[in-house]
Amino acid sequence: MTTLHFSGSYRQDDVEFLLTPMALEPILDLAEKERLIQSGQRHYSEMLSPESLPSPAYLALFQSAFAANRLQMARDCLRLAALIAARRSGPVTLVSLARAGTPVGVILGHVLRQVFQRECCHYSVSIIRDRGIDANAIQHILAQGHAPEAIVFVDGWTGKGVISRELRQAVHDYNAQHGTAIDGGLFVLSDLAGTATCAASSSDYLIPSSILNATVSGLVSRSVLNAQIGADDFHGCVYYEQFEAHDQSRAFADGLVADALALAASDGVPPAKAVDSDAMAARSQAYMAQAQRDYGVEDINLIKPGIGEATRVLLRRVPERLIVRDTTAPDVAHLLLLAQEKNIPVSVEPALPYQAVALIRSAVDG
Repeated sequence: MTTLHFSGSYRQDDVEFLLTPMALEPILDLAEKERLIQSGQRHYSEMLSPESLPSPAYLALFQSAFAANRLQMARDCLRLAALIAARRSGPVTLVSLARAGTPVGVILGHVLRQVFQRECCHYSVSIIRDRGIDANAIQHILAQGHAPEAIVFVDGWTGKGVISRELRQAVHDYNAQHGTAIDGGLFVLSDLAGTATCAASSSDYLIPSSILNATVSGLVSRSVLNAQIGADDFHGCVYYEQFEAHDQSRAFADGLVADALALAASDGVPPAKAVDSDAMAARSQAYMAQAQRDYGVEDINLIKPGIGEATRVLLRRVPERLIVRDTTAPDVAHLLLLAQEKNIPVSVEPALPYQAVALIRSAVDG
């Protein structure tokens, strides 16, 4: 099992990735990748799309989004840290879900230590749809002496709730097998699906870290689980050393931490806002059913609601269509640029319950 401390491009005390750095050739033909995934011949976790640096125009949109939304994200990080501190007594073990959860976990760790005076450590682990959480990583965390009840699972947002449900089931199974009592609930900044245990908000706003890939997540790829990973290994990842000169990871997290500390000093900790999970879940289910009808989508996995999920689709999948509520909203500017660059049709639905939704092109039915 991998035991070497691996922090990607972050500082050692920011995070320990419980991932196995590996060499993996990306699948260059995205259409072929989609065909393999959707036909069931390959699982999405076995392959990676190529990652490239953002264009100057796209990077400018990231900087603009960061300037516009950093205070909202900082406030939500502060609020989520307060919710964690209220629910956990004693030391906190943050376990972020690689990789969208990693920047959030880094920020939360600093805020918990500096604002709430909590002893806190942060690991980032792999969870994969249909394959569960990396049990070797959980075993490693417990072997370091961390109490099971101190563990807090963290991610950036929920889309339609697949990963939060996967997490709950995987941790339930782990507890049953090992006699532990780990809380399998997910803590997020924004819960669009109504499936998180704890969330700072339920609004579909542009979380700036969702715009970039590795260059805001410690230069680490999405996690990989294929034949190269042994039974005792952590799930794999690729470290993009070639992007080091363009890395935003530390600067992004440091900026958000500074904002959160300034907010705490000037305004105090923002009160927790009740998130109506039942209403969010009902909204999510109603929209998914409607989108399946309106666009003739049989496989619900091809519908990706919310800005964060839509961004992932346009960056690394084969999109069929981008749907937005308002083309003039600053939060969707980067999506419209990506759609233009990739010649993806855009539909406008003023009654859309999210700011954006992306549909993945079906590679199976003709």
